[in-house]
Amino acid sequence: MNPTVQLAQNLIQKPSVTPEDAGCLGVIGERLEKLGFVLERMDAGDTCNLWARRGQGQPVFAFAGHTDVVPPGPLEHWTHPPFDGVIEDGMLHGRGAADMKGSLAAMVTACEAFLAEHPAPPFDLAFLLTSDEEGPATHGTKHCMAVLEARQEKITWCLVGEPSSKDQLGDVARRGRRGSLNCKLTVRGRQGHVAYPHLALNPIHAVVPGLTRLSATEWDQGNGHFPATTLQISNLNSGTGATNVIPGVATMLFNFRFNTEQTPEGLQAKAEACFADCPAHLDFEWNLSGHAFLTAGGPLSEALGLACQDILGVTPDINTGGGTSDGRFIAPTGTDVVELGPINATIHQVNECVSTQDLADLSRVYARILERMCG
Repeated sequence: MNPTVQLAQNLIQKPSVTPEDAGCLGVIGERLEKLGFVLERMDAGDTCNLWARRGQGQPVFAFAGHTDVVPPGPLEHWTHPPFDGVIEDGMLHGRGAADMKGSLAAMVTACEAFLAEHPAPPFDLAFLLTSDEEGPATHGTKHCMAVLEARQEKITWCLVGEPSSKDQLGDVARRGRRGSLNCKLTVRGRQGHVAYPHLALNPIHAVVPGLTRLSATEWDQGNGHFPATTLQISNLNSGTGATNVIPGVATMLFNFRFNTEQTPEGLQAKAEACFADCPAHLDFEWNLSGHAFLTAGGPLSEALGLACQDILGVTPDINTGGGTSDGRFIAPTGTDVVELGPINATIHQVNECVSTQDLADLSRVYARILERMCG
């Protein structure tokens, strides 16, 4: 069996549902120690984190990723058990196959192959791994970057293994992501009988004009790197279950995916202004999942593009699409961050899978990126 596929299968067989690591970092750490990496656990709260570094100088090339996976859902819906790592018809099946245990395996085997040919590269190598990317993401990469920053330990280039590819391996990579801002809005009216509305204050009626303005607002038109900022109302809840009772409280959730034209503070102010004439009492609870970021597209992006051409014959579209990633915690420190990983068609779905050939090729691409970075 191809060593990348074998390692990916081993990792899939460890049921590391977020924030559990289930021993994945131990498997990876053992391989890295043999390559001369010094391992440092940066565990925090319920999260397992590993910082592994080979060398003591600058610059630093880091691989970043996560060992945790989302829950598999109903097991009976899976063709193959989600944590068995079954290989069938050239596909490796299991939760995390594409997001992102396949990438982790490719990173490790790429370093093994690269260091066999280049035992003294002109840069340090590092791994930044966490078990808290699919969850709240508060004790994982965010925590590790705070530790590294506090001791002035800098990452120059960082390759994140998120599954970026769309139709074929290497066709899409990322060098930025939109920000994500969440809000829970609670509208407090006054409960009453539907026959006596003058004695009550219906929170649904009260908030609808504001919601209409909110959903109709054009926040911006985007820019050369990002699409326009979008808002989605994702949840509405109110009522007692009875048709003859005016509810006293209504709650709703909404989310902004925003570009570099916006700030979280600006969006909050504009959103709250939409409800300025609401007669009910409003409580806004804001939560920032991550800032928008865009890296400059320097040597790492160039090396990635050339490596995909060398190995795959593909020129990647290096853009800022998709959701959020842990790159949002790494890029603000000045690190050049690029994301490249397997095809994302089945991520978070039942019957998640990845091509075994793609995993072998991804390892070769990662190794060629390292070679290209040597100059």
